[in-house]
Order: sequence, then C-alpha cells, then structure tokens
Amino acid sequence: MMVEYQTLPRRILDIAREKVRNGEFTERGMAKHLGVSQPHMHNVLSGVRPLTPELLDTMLRGFGMSLLDLFSPEELRQHLLARDRRRPG
Repeated sequence: MMVEYQTLPRRILDIAREKVRNGEFTERGMAKHLGVSQPHMHNVLSGVRPLTPELLDTMLRGFGMSLLDLFSPEELRQHLLARDRRRPG
C-alpha cells in the first residue's frame, strides 16, 4: 500500500473541512487561529487556491498534528512491515 504525496494535501483539507462542518471552527476562526486571511482560507478550503506546503505545515502545527497523523494506522503498519521485509538480514 503506497501513499503518494498528492494524497497528503487532500487529507489535511478533509480534516480542516470536517473541523468547520462539526463546528470546531468557523472558516474565519480557523484562519485567525492559523494566521492567514479568511478569504485565503476560504479559497483554499473550497479548492479555488492550491494548498501550499507552507500552509499544510501551518495547519499541522495549528491542529496539533504531525505529518504522520495524515496516515491511517493500517497504512503505517503496512509501510513498516514492507520496510522490514526489504531489509537484508
């Protein structure tokens, strides 16, 4: 099971959209929390503007997450098992 780079921005955006949907943040509140403008946050969440690597990192920090949190436990487990199988030994 291989996760490609392009999957990661989609995942953090899905998390951000869910935080807005469930009432944890408004778009304005999220923008303020992350230190970006509300119009920019809206445009990124709605897909009008791309998510930059810098904003992805800002979102991870602001949500108290690590890049590893964007992977499911099963994806991490599968990766570690595959890595161990590739090691000579």
